[in-house]
Amino acid sequence: MSVSSFEEVTKSRPERKLTVALKKHSGRNATGKITVRHRGGGHKRIYRVIDFKRDKVDVPGQVAAIEYDPNRSARIALVHYRDGDKRYILAPDGLVVGDQVMAGEKADIRPGNALPLSRIPLGTTVHNLEVQLGRGGQLVRSAGVGAQLVAREGRYAQMRMPSGEVRLLDVRCRATIGQVGNSDHSNETIGKAGKNRWRGFRPTVRGSTMNPFDHPHGGGEGRSGPGGHPQTPWGKPALGHRTRNNKATDRMIVRRRRK
Repeated sequence: MSVSSFEEVTKSRPERKLTVALKKHSGRNATGKITVRHRGGGHKRIYRVIDFKRDKVDVPGQVAAIEYDPNRSARIALVHYRDGDKRYILAPDGLVVGDQVMAGEKADIRPGNALPLSRIPLGTTVHNLEVQLGRGGQLVRSAGVGAQLVAREGRYAQMRMPSGEVRLLDVRCRATIGQVGNSDHSNETIGKAGKNRWRGFRPTVRGSTMNPFDHPHGGGEGRSGPGGHPQTPWGKPALGHRTRNNKATDRMIVRRRRK
């Protein structure tokens, strides 16, 4: 097992006013039906309210603490603004306690500052990208990732995503400068089954060990293969079959992540 060193974390308890209760759903939808398998149990969590919109415009703030967040792979930073407001933001690589951050068109090009794509120099690494104007950052939020501003033309900017995909975004959409911190997250080794249970993941059973009634791969005497193309428990193609079907945003993709 290998775990994070937590050396950048400076505060153990979250800011109480910026937390809400988090109810477990165990992979069930609003009607109680399991729509995501292998979920349930796990340690209790308190949700930290993150400012993904970065709509505190032209108000400087100071980083008061870097904290651990059990709900995401990245670290979060507690920012005290000059008007007395406190908010959590995603902690980019290189942000430390005492640094100044700001959002708005007048902000400097420094890690943690949020600006519209029209004000960011080409080639800059950014994270927490808005897809729709005013909705808040939805893309590039995991630990260690970053997108690159490749080009700008008219209303749209071309962004190279961590997957290698190049897509168009409105130049008025906001992005935060820098790469998301905690880049060593990908090097962690879980080490034992119990640690996955703490995180709320239940055991996964192979389809080939089931009965034919339970899975298309099931049945047969001894160990046997699927007897055809790999399938999900409901007969849909698996392993390499493309499932993306979003015609509304197809035109925004300049180059796909796969050829």
